[in-house]
Amino acid sequence: MEDFSLNWMAWTWQTAAFFGTIFFMLASMLVWSLVAPQAPRIGVLRIETTPGDRLFISLLGSAFICLGWLFFFGAPLWGGLIVCLFWFGAVFRWV
Repeated sequence: MEDFSLNWMAWTWQTAAFFGTIFFMLASMLVWSLVAPQAPRIGVLRIETTPGDRLFISLLGSAFICLGWLFFFGAPLWGGLIVCLFWFGAVFRWV
């Protein structure tokens, strides 16, 4: 019989905070869309996006920003996190 423990992943408080934050953002977007549905809009990318699309673009871009930060500057990722926060703001404002 297989062992179904979670030892295959380094579950630190930072890892739990990361996944908890993603879950919180997804849950917040769900509540936001139920309380105040929004029509899609066209931003600087000239594509029609909903708030959920913009969240996905923000998360995907943030992953690449953090990978780039690690490549060019190494750990820690605090500077990359600040860049990601600006990226989130820019995507939700202009995309």
